[in-house]
Amino acid sequence: MEELLQLDQDVFLYLNNLGTSTWDWFWVFITHKFAAIPLYAFLLFLLIKNYGWKAVIVTVVLIAGLITCTDQLANVFKDYFERPRPCKEDFMQQGRFLMDYCGSYGYFSAHAASSTALAIYLGSILKHWYKYALFGMFFWAMIVSYSRIYVGKHYPGDVLTGIIIGAFLGFVFYKLQQFLLKKYMA
Repeated sequence: MEELLQLDQDVFLYLNNLGTSTWDWFWVFITHKFAAIPLYAFLLFLLIKNYGWKAVIVTVVLIAGLITCTDQLANVFKDYFERPRPCKEDFMQQGRFLMDYCGSYGYFSAHAASSTALAIYLGSILKHWYKYALFGMFFWAMIVSYSRIYVGKHYPGDVLTGIIIGAFLGFVFYKLQQFLLKKYMA
């Protein structure tokens, strides 16, 4: 286990130190939870355009449940594992921390989980009308996920776990959405 933690720290320092002050503003912006509001508004427009109001309401309610699920599950993991964030560690003198607030525990990344869950969920829905929707949404989620390493808030292992859990939950909620629409909206 010590070797795995050391590898996570080494990979973190490598990825975190790839950053430059020229791009810091971009990654700090991307990691902010409100940065994607224009994207969410556009996705809502696409859903309304292709689905109609009843299906959109079901879809949006499930989005609220999905985000709550990923966020609360991340909190349970953080409280259980109590793994300090890299920005709390002494080795961070060799890294870069770009945020004002560090937080206590970091395993696993709620940002990575939520963005990936939303990407899989909405990308799977929208791919029926837009061929590259799933790819585009997943690419966006990976950018958000990497931003957590770039700004110094999460180890790669935290992010990877968040991506895996988010992908699983996004798929489960997509299947639930399809079931509900077929059963009650058909």
